[in-house]
Formats: sequence, C-alpha cells, structure tokens
Amino acid sequence: MSSAAPSAIEIPGPVLQAIYAHARATFPDECCGYLVGPRDAAVDAAIACRNAQDDGEHPTAPERGADTGFVIAGAELFAFARTFDTPRPARIVYHSHTNGRAYFSTVDREVAASAAGPHYPVQHLVVGVTPEGITEAAQFAWSDSEAGFVEVARWVAC
Repeated sequence: MSSAAPSAIEIPGPVLQAIYAHARATFPDECCGYLVGPRDAAVDAAIACRNAQDDGEHPTAPERGADTGFVIAGAELFAFARTFDTPRPARIVYHSHTNGRAYFSTVDREVAASAAGPHYPVQHLVVGVTPEGITEAAQFAWSDSEAGFVEVARWVAC
C-alpha cells in the first residue's frame, strides 16, 4: 500500500467543457459518463452515458429519481468495464449534482468503494449544476491512507 497522497488525473479544458455541456443538457436530471485516455497521461475524451436511475437499477438507492441519483447501466456499463483492457481505459467517472454543489456524497462513496477499496480503478468528478448553469466541479481520488476518496482538484465557475 502506498501512503503517498493521490494526485488528480489531468482533465483538459475542452473535455471539462464537454462534461459541463452534458450536465446543462440533462438538467434537471443528473448526467453521468466517464473519461478515457492513455494510462499515464491526461484524459482525452468524455463518453456520455444515459442516466438509468429511473429504471430502478441503482444498487443502493433505487427509490431516488434521476434528479437526485444516477446509475450507468446495461450496455453502457459493459462498455465502461471493457475499456480497462484497452490502451485508453476509463480513468474518471463523472456525474452532476442538481443542487449546484460538487461533493462526493455518502451514496456516491457507497457505490464507488467497499472496505476493500474502490470497485473500479477510476477517479470521480462531480459537477454542480443549477438552472442558471455550472457552479463548480470537484475531482476525487482513492487514498489508501484515508481508506476512502479525497478531493484532489476543484474548479469554480466564473
């Protein structure tokens, strides 16, 4: 186990803007997707997914609506998992919070990891969005020393 603090995977401006556009387009529902790129470099593309929360497939909070929850399901979840064996794997999962706040919620943490560690080798990006637009975004990475996800980057909308 490494005790070094985790560092953020770089998200170039155009990729971040694509996520922001997805969050605005799906509001008042949460958006979701993932970012891919070479293993030891910045991510270079956003893969938008359908929020299947209203299908009742959320593993811990199926009663929530798509305005307060998200789940990547079906073929898109399989496509996400298959990327891990490619030269450009999924590196960051993203979703929005429609209350305008960028934080890694209790439900987000429950779905992303167990006591044994993260379920997938990815970081997480949460985008705060309101009817007026994007308010902030925060990136989270697994910390062995904290035995949980910690914030590693933050953006505030101007």
